[in-house]
Amino acid sequence: MTSLFRFVYNYWIVITLFLLFIITFLSLSPQPSLPDVPGTDKTHHFIAYAALMFGVALRKPKNWLLIAVLFICWSGGIELIQPYVNRYGEWLDLAANVGGLMCGAILANIINLFFPLTSNVNK
Repeated sequence: MTSLFRFVYNYWIVITLFLLFIITFLSLSPQPSLPDVPGTDKTHHFIAYAALMFGVALRKPKNWLLIAVLFICWSGGIELIQPYVNRYGEWLDLAANVGGLMCGAILANIINLFFPLTSNVNK
């Protein structure tokens, strides 16, 4: 398990940018109907944004809280744009996104507490 955390710790930028791209693409792609996957729409938002924040909070670069605020603004922007691409923008989606970001940060802080991942690379 520690090797997985180390991988996320070392490649946090690539993972974060990839997840941000995927979340944005899936959020703004017009769909005739929602995909048939288990769970609610809000659960998917929560998990996606928790995963997005996890790597950033695990590595804690110099301005990681600023990055979290950027993610919140990005999420809000997506919700504002969605009605223009044949999707539904919902403020409850934004709330689920913010909850996911907070959960991802808390989980990363717990992991940093019990499995400290130090690196010779500047944070």
